[in-house]
Order: sequence, then structure tokens, then C-alpha cells
Amino acid sequence: MPLQIQAQTAPALDRAPQRIVSLQPALTEVLCALEQCQRLVGIDRYSSWPAEALAHLPKVGGGLDPSLEAIIALQPDAVLLSRAAPVGERLRALGVRTVVLDAQNLAEVQHMIVTIAALVHQPAAGAQLWQQLQAALDGVAQRLPPTIAGTRVYVEVGQGPYAAGASSYLGEILTRMGMVNVVPAEMGPFPLVSPEFVLRAAPQVVIQGAAAAAAPPFPGWGQLPAVREQRICRFDAEQINILVRPGPRMAQAAQLLAQCLIDKAPRHAKPSSL
Repeated sequence: MPLQIQAQTAPALDRAPQRIVSLQPALTEVLCALEQCQRLVGIDRYSSWPAEALAHLPKVGGGLDPSLEAIIALQPDAVLLSRAAPVGERLRALGVRTVVLDAQNLAEVQHMIVTIAALVHQPAAGAQLWQQLQAALDGVAQRLPPTIAGTRVYVEVGQGPYAAGASSYLGEILTRMGMVNVVPAEMGPFPLVSPEFVLRAAPQVVIQGAAAAAAPPFPGWGQLPAVREQRICRFDAEQINILVRPGPRMAQAAQLLAQCLIDKAPRHAKPSSL
């Protein structure tokens, strides 16, 4: 699931970094979407897109368990990482430039893109990428029939279960589409929710990973309107990656959500006051 937000960057350098290590898939994807993949010398084990551009790169561990020794051996002049990465302070103590970025809502995604674009001296490309994403999100939202406006949606993004709340970038995309997220903004962007909460929320459409189908349902699961009426969308691992990685593939994430809603949402749903 997306991590908590923080942005920390060192002062701008006269020369853009030539040897970058990325420890978070979303950051890797932004750099490559800016056509700067060639600057990467190492990535975390979960970075997977674009596959061909990353296939030859050494992996230095996960974002939460990276190998400091493996990173240093690559002689990076910049490391992209999340606040949760445990090596940030040690890298800075060794004189390695770090750029710490996480994004949970659309404004923070914009900041992430702009910051990485500035790092590699491509501010115009960053602005253009963001504008293209905004236009694509608006275009997807306009595809949805007005007869499904107000549908109550529950989006599960991880085991726990963790849900995408109304204040997350996924929640904001759903709001643009005219949907109602049953997880209100005051619960946070990606809260851990209880089965009791989901039952009370009574979503009309449930969105989750395919792996959830293998887990035993919690008591009362069958009482949910979405379950009774078979209005569940289950996405495979690659589709879930697209959904939970904020960045250049958010338009694809929106398309996945939109197609699910077109296929599953009840028509003439009454707008919710939630």
C-alpha cells in the first residue's frame, strides 16, 4: 500500500545526477515516464515497470529492507526513497544525496512528479506529464454513465484489510467519477478497517485483489449488497500494482476503476449522503 507522505530534497545541483538508485516503485515509474530511465543504476526488488528498461538493473532489496552495502557499491549520486526506508539517515551521513518522497493524494503525486523532474533538470517534462495525467483522469471520468453516479464503493488495497479512503488519490479519482467512497476522509488515506465497518458501510461495489478470493470471508460478508448482487471486481497482481502505485500509470488505474464500475455498478443508484 502507499506509504505516508514526506518530501525532502537537498538543494538543487548544477549537474543532474547521473547514477540514481530508486527504492520505491512509484518513484522508479515517475523517473522512467520522464524518459530518464538511463540514469538508474539500481532499483528495489518491487520496481517492475517499464519492464524492459529495468530488466538489466541490479536489485538492492526492498524499500523497507534495502542493503546499504549494495546501494553504496553502485556509487549513486542520488537515491530516491520513501520516508519508511531505514537507510536514509545513514546514506546522508555518508554524503549520499537523498530525495525522500511519498504520495497519498493527487496534490502529493503532483509534487512527487515535479520534484523528480527538477532533480533531473526536466521541469517542463514534469509539468507536461502532470497535465497529461489530469486530462486523462478527466477523460476517463467523462466516460461514465450518469445513471451510476452516487454508487457506494469500497476499494481494498491490501491485507488487513487496508482500504483506499476518500482522501487518497484513488478516493479522489472515484470522486471525480461521481462515486461515493464508503471510507470517509477523516479515517485517513489508507486506513486499516474492520469487518464490522465494512458491513455497516454496505458498499454497492467492492474492488479488491484476486488473492482476496482465496481468503476465508469474514462473518457477514455474504450480507453485503455488493456480494449478494455479485458486484465485485477482483484484479490480478499486475492490475493491483497499477492501482497502488501513484504516478504516471494513474490514468490506467482510473480506466480499471471505470471499467469495473461500468460493468458492475447498479444503474440509477441513489446519491449517498456519506
